[in-house]
Amino acid sequence: MTALLLDIAQNFDTLNNTVAAAPALPVQQAPEAIKLIDIIMKGGIIMIPIALLSIIAVYVFIERYLTIRRHISSDVDFMNRIHEYILNGRTDSALTLCRNTAKPIARMIEKGISRLGKPIKEIEEAIEIAGKFEVYDLEKNIQILAVIAGIAPMFGFLGTIIGVIKIFFNISMTSDVSIGSVSAGLYVKMITSAAGLIVGIVAYIGYHWLNLILNKAIHQLEWNAMNFIDLLKSPSK
Repeated sequence: MTALLLDIAQNFDTLNNTVAAAPALPVQQAPEAIKLIDIIMKGGIIMIPIALLSIIAVYVFIERYLTIRRHISSDVDFMNRIHEYILNGRTDSALTLCRNTAKPIARMIEKGISRLGKPIKEIEEAIEIAGKFEVYDLEKNIQILAVIAGIAPMFGFLGTIIGVIKIFFNISMTSDVSIGSVSAGLYVKMITSAAGLIVGIVAYIGYHWLNLILNKAIHQLEWNAMNFIDLLKSPSK
């Protein structure tokens, strides 16, 4: 019995020595996180026009948004004073108020007041023409966002196609068709498509958002112009 226990102990010692002498297995390291700047740089030269388009889109959106919001601010006090001046026959004061108010509705009403005494139809036409010019100024450059929304994804797809062409050219030269070599090059080339789509989506949203605000501004101009014409048509005038 003692001999059997000694034999088992010797076998355990031999096994432990064998395990200790075995080479350690390599520890797999977690892949490094890809930084955003590295992804952008891997997109290639086509990322330059996409970046320029993104800068232009942001600038146009902010500039137009601030301009439209400033011009559609409340005009209640202005219109009340115009009504008071017209009803009291103080057309000079009304003209002075219009010239000192830097808003589209003020310039429209000024055109109407300057034609007082002429037929109402002529006054309406003058206000309408002035309104068209004001709307044109408000919507200036908004179409740039629509253009960027269309061409930014095209630039992205172009960069991807150029990258794919390079990948297959390299395969034809080296005959290396392994999944690793193809996928490593392809994921890099898809960066331009993703960037182009992001810029296009942002420009598309900005374009329609500005149009919603612009429509509100146009309705407000039309409403105030209509109230002014109704004031001129009222019997008390």
